[in-house]
Amino acid sequence: MAQLESMMREHFLDYASYFILDRAIPDLVDGLKPVQRRILHTLFSMNDGRFHKVANVIGETMKLHPHGDASIADALVVLANKGFFIDRQGNFGNLLTGHPAAAARYIECRLSPLALETLFNDNLTEMVPSYDGRNDEPVRLPAKLPVVLMLGTEGIAVGMATKILPHNLRELWEAQIAILKKKKIELFPDFPQGGEMDVAAYDDGRGKVEARAKIKIVDPKHVKITEVAYGTTTESLIASIEAAVQKGRVKVSSIDDFTTDKAEIELTLARGVQPKEVIPQLYAYTDCSVSVSSNITVIDGRTPVQMAVTDILRALTEKLVELLKAELEWQRERLLDRQHWLTLEQIFIEKGVYKKLETADTAEKVNDVVWKGMQKFAKQFVRPMVDDDVKRLLEIRIRRISAFDIEKNRSDIDDVIAQIGEVDEKLSNMKRTTIRYVESLLERYGDQFPRLTEIKKIEVVDKKEVALQNVKLSYDPDSGYFGSGVRGDLFRMNVSEYDMVLAIAADGTYRIMPPPDKQFFGAKLIYCHVFDPEKGVEFTVVYRDAKRLAFAKRIRIEKFIRNKEYRLVKDPKGRVDLLLQEGETGTAKLTYVAMKRQRVKGSEYDLSDLEVTSATARGVRLAPKPVARLSFTPAPAKARVKSEPKHAPKPSASKKTTSKKTSGKNTSKKKGGKKGGGSDGGEKGQAELF
Repeated sequence: MAQLESMMREHFLDYASYFILDRAIPDLVDGLKPVQRRILHTLFSMNDGRFHKVANVIGETMKLHPHGDASIADALVVLANKGFFIDRQGNFGNLLTGHPAAAARYIECRLSPLALETLFNDNLTEMVPSYDGRNDEPVRLPAKLPVVLMLGTEGIAVGMATKILPHNLRELWEAQIAILKKKKIELFPDFPQGGEMDVAAYDDGRGKVEARAKIKIVDPKHVKITEVAYGTTTESLIASIEAAVQKGRVKVSSIDDFTTDKAEIELTLARGVQPKEVIPQLYAYTDCSVSVSSNITVIDGRTPVQMAVTDILRALTEKLVELLKAELEWQRERLLDRQHWLTLEQIFIEKGVYKKLETADTAEKVNDVVWKGMQKFAKQFVRPMVDDDVKRLLEIRIRRISAFDIEKNRSDIDDVIAQIGEVDEKLSNMKRTTIRYVESLLERYGDQFPRLTEIKKIEVVDKKEVALQNVKLSYDPDSGYFGSGVRGDLFRMNVSEYDMVLAIAADGTYRIMPPPDKQFFGAKLIYCHVFDPEKGVEFTVVYRDAKRLAFAKRIRIEKFIRNKEYRLVKDPKGRVDLLLQEGETGTAKLTYVAMKRQRVKGSEYDLSDLEVTSATARGVRLAPKPVARLSFTPAPAKARVKSEPKHAPKPSASKKTTSKKTSGKNTSKKKGGKKGGGSDGGEKGQAELF
């Protein structure tokens, strides 16, 4: 087991390292994953200016990529649809609709001029053997573009992932020039689908953006989606709209898709619905608005690192300076070689060194003649002569010597010297040289890459504010169920899915809950209304316990846990007799249980004297004796609270009658401590009890 565990650990680490470094995470320098690099290198090796069948490109790439043709085909189509490095011919799919590309044998591709100019240089490319050792492949391409930020990419490796959003190439070039001029830069994504975007939370690639589709009002009955959000297609967008319509969140009667090379989805609104009402709902409940996170992880020197966008561009700008310098130095060496050879050729022919070869009868003497003859003019050499130079001089044909043009030779040398001077001038100020190079790219290719995504401040749509009251609730007292799946006659209301509902039962239990489908209550509901958590609600509660002792309290319900059952009455056998809302007050009249030799048969209690207490408190005892009946007389209009809060729900009972028979379920408010005759109810102006 120990041996097996050791082997598993070792193999897992090898697998994880391979997957991170050679599969899922792009390289910082050329911005490519290995499969993309192999595809581009293959296209470069096949390049003849004409289009190639994608099937042939896949076959050639398989010599370098050991993971099958399907992975190569998918990567090639994705890379081609980025629109930078591969020219397409045929059906490569549609980014807007999500339709796949045609079969590889039907479509063709080739490298774009931009790719040919900026991605390849055989003289500066480090090569390694391929997986089978039969071919060579590049370690990385000498890219002169910030590819990793241009393309954008996603990858999931072992223990890490990357998601880099695409950026506008023109803006990247402008930012590189600003970096070289030591100016501040700020970069934001740009998506091929267009749309709108809020970058307030982008945080230089460490945060997220809010991407939205563009919606236009055609007329009072129609709206049109002309651009979709990043990461969505017209098909996925339509599916999300249909789902929202089925749930009653968006009022749309029909959806028509006219998308071709541009998105065009026309929505016909339901009768009586205005476009300004529907558009916020589309942003709130459909894929018309999506949040896109950015998590930048790249491979730098065979090590995965997390970087910000501006840090990446600064590093790539430094790499660009180094690469251009290496190219110029290599070009200078080639020019010096050219000057050296032209000078040797001129001396060899013009000075008649070749004529002395007639006296040499062996190969050794021939070499000696050339060496000695040329060394007389060593001061004119560009660099010291070597054996290869002698061999090359001896290979000059007689026809070449006889047709030698001294003036042309000197003119060629002057041209080479002038070119070396230009290269030296560029090398003397690499910052200026790099700026000129980037500006030349910007001038020639910049117009091909306009910004597609509009940056703007997006007001977040509150789903609660735009939610439709499409959930119908009701209560069936016979079954005891309350909710949207119940057909009842009591507490009918239309609410939104984001509303909270407060329901209070006659036994004093209550709960605050989202609109339920079917919720059972053991005791009859006496109150049910939409609850505003920010404002809360205030009640005056009068109840009797199992011994029929009456209590009253004024409470305020604010804090709660969803769907948790709370109790207003501690005694499980107690019952709420009276429930008054904020702003309502009056007098509770109590009739005591009849007893022998009882002189005081009842009392009254002014409920306006109550102070706010907690919902779990017992409250104020209204009478010293058990109460048989309760009745309530509302206070005169002038004595009531003048301005009742808007959020206070309507009373659940308001009829002006009293019951002759009372039970534990009925209560009323009376002035405590006041002696007087008993009451059998039936007084005018008294409210019906629960």
